[in-house]
Parts: sequence; C-alpha cells; structure tokens
Amino acid sequence: MTGITSQDIERCAALIRPHIRRTPVVAIDGTEFGLTANALTLKLELLQHAGAFKTRGAFANLLTREVPAAGVVAASGGNHGAATAYAAMKLGKPARIYVPSVSSPAKVQRIRDYGADLVIEGDRYADALAASEIWARQSGAMPVPAFDQRETIMGQATLGLELEQQTPDIDTVLVAVGGGGLIAGIAAWFAGRIKVVGVEPAAAPTLTRALAAGHPVDSEAGGIAADSLAPRRVGDHVYPIAEKYVRSTVLVSDDAIASAQETLWRTLRIVAEPGGAAAFSALLSGAYKPEAGERIAVVISGGNTAAVDFGHAR
Repeated sequence: MTGITSQDIERCAALIRPHIRRTPVVAIDGTEFGLTANALTLKLELLQHAGAFKTRGAFANLLTREVPAAGVVAASGGNHGAATAYAAMKLGKPARIYVPSVSSPAKVQRIRDYGADLVIEGDRYADALAASEIWARQSGAMPVPAFDQRETIMGQATLGLELEQQTPDIDTVLVAVGGGGLIAGIAAWFAGRIKVVGVEPAAAPTLTRALAAGHPVDSEAGGIAADSLAPRRVGDHVYPIAEKYVRSTVLVSDDAIASAQETLWRTLRIVAEPGGAAAFSALLSGAYKPEAGERIAVVISGGNTAAVDFGHAR
C-alpha cells in the first residue's frame, strides 16, 4: 500500500485540523550541541494534545470511520492509548485501552485522566494487542490500530505536511521508528522529494530488519524506549511506503537516547521521552553524519515522561 497521495493527506489535515495543535518548530545550529554547523529544525510534536504525534492518527480514525455504540479499543505502549483516549473523550465515544506493564506511569496516568477504561495486559505491546483483539471480537468495539492502518498513517502524515509548510527548505528529516506509522506517513507526504531517515533503538530494529529481509519480520523488542518504539515488527501497510520512500535507517544505543534526553533538557529545556528523543540521538551520537550544508529536521515525537519532577524544586 503506497497509494496515499498528497491530496489524501491534505483532506485528512483539513478534517482533523480543528482537533489538533499545529505544533511549533525551533531553528537551531548544530554548533550549539558540539556538532557541525548544520541548520537544524526541531519539530516539537511533544506539544501535541496527549503529549505525542499519535493524536493525529487517532482523530483520523475516529472522524473517518463509523464508530459503533461499543466505542473504540486500542492497544498501545502508552502514547497511542493516550491519544485514542483523548480523541474518544473529545468526541464523546467510549474507549478501552490495553497497555503492557512496560508502559511509563506518565502515559498510564494520561489514559486514566482522559476517562478511558484502562487494562494493563502482559509485558510487551504484542501482549496488549492480542488482548485488545479479543475484546474487539467480544464487544464489537472498533479497533484503532497504533500504526498499521491507512487512516492512522494518513493522520501521522499531516505532521510532514505541517513541517514542510513551516520549514520548506529542509533536505533531510530524521524520524524515530517503532511500528512505522509516523515514518510511513511522513515519507508518503514527501514522496522522495527529500531524504527521510529512520532512527531505531539497537534493541528494537524493526524497520532495519524488514528492509534487509525485503518484508516485515519479527525482531527484538526491548530497550529504554520499549514503551513507544518496540513492537515486534513494522506494519504490513507501513512497509511498502517505507521501502519506496525511506532512504535509510540508523541504529542508536540506549545510552545515546538517554544522553539526547539530557541534552535536550539542559540546552533547550525540552522534556522528551526516550522515544521522543531517539531521532535527535542519531545526530548527537554520530549514528547519522550530515553532509556539509545539509539542512536537517528532527521530529521530537513525544514528551510523556516524568523525567522532571518539580516537586523537589519548590
């Protein structure tokens, strides 16, 4: 499925526009971080409703598909669940969200705050997904897939549209990869006009393994960002788009991701969760080495973390 057109994405953007934030960008220079003097643009999607880009895909699903009386059900490492719960709350629909035990307390609390029925199931995303599928069959609730759904991908693609409007002269965009909905959406929007690079934890190299095999395959699913970047494999709808339009992938260590979190806070006072800082860690760690003059955008995709505790600073 590579047939998501720019017109499809523009229509989706117009539909969800009243319900989402147009998140800001900040322009900085690589020298601020001890890097080469490349122009960097950070897309601050951690400022989105529910704290991550997932809200775009959640609203795309709930506004374009017929939601039954039983409401919606979603499985999530945390962010997609929070986004689906938020969208359901705003649109007056019941929601049941399944998350694994690795989900961060900040994400679990978000889901509860939005009034969804929360179920913690198993140790990994795949466990929560299996339980959610059983509930969907039993209840008739509409599943809202975290990444492997056309509407989900189109919703995430609206981030790419926004980014181009805000920063039309970029050469490259670095995007963290879990199941691949975000990178597939962004890649579908740019359609080869710029370089799209996937950044994955070395502990969860789902897209890297898929591209090497020529199709989605199971991979390891662990690491510091396991609550957002560790499904067992990329989506079947995601893969053809990534194969066609994603230029390359790079792998980053847990230490590199943690260092990126600390650097974003220390230098810019940006509080990113591990998955949200992963793309930036590719630059800081040297996993991605820009060419001279290359203009790079980095998606800071989520901020659902309790890393900063203001209770100790009063």
